[in-house]
Amino acid sequence: MSYTVLHRDDIRESVGSYEFEGYLHGDSSISFIWVDLPPGAGPKLHKHPYEEIFIVQEGRPLFTVGTETLEGQPGQIIVVPPETPHKFVNIGEGPLRQIDIHASKRFITEWLEE
Repeated sequence: MSYTVLHRDDIRESVGSYEFEGYLHGDSSISFIWVDLPPGAGPKLHKHPYEEIFIVQEGRPLFTVGTETLEGQPGQIIVVPPETPHKFVNIGEGPLRQIDIHASKRFITEWLEE
């Protein structure tokens, strides 16, 4: 049996997050973003050719999914279907902590806003 153990500092750091792309770590079939964002931060509108699953751990994210908006709550899991435009922003006063799972070994993102 073979397995991989990583620490958060072993994966690529981005602004307010850490990014795990499966193909870089034992050819895992998923990727994820370990999010830790300050108030007011979040990605612009985008979409992926695969589903994305958000696991909200702490904070107040406001999601836009297609033409709808919803306020995420800690403990919620939000599933966004493939090819669906989406974004989120931290509307809380404290940090937003969540895990964003990408059903792909690589991030494939089409940005829809600048």
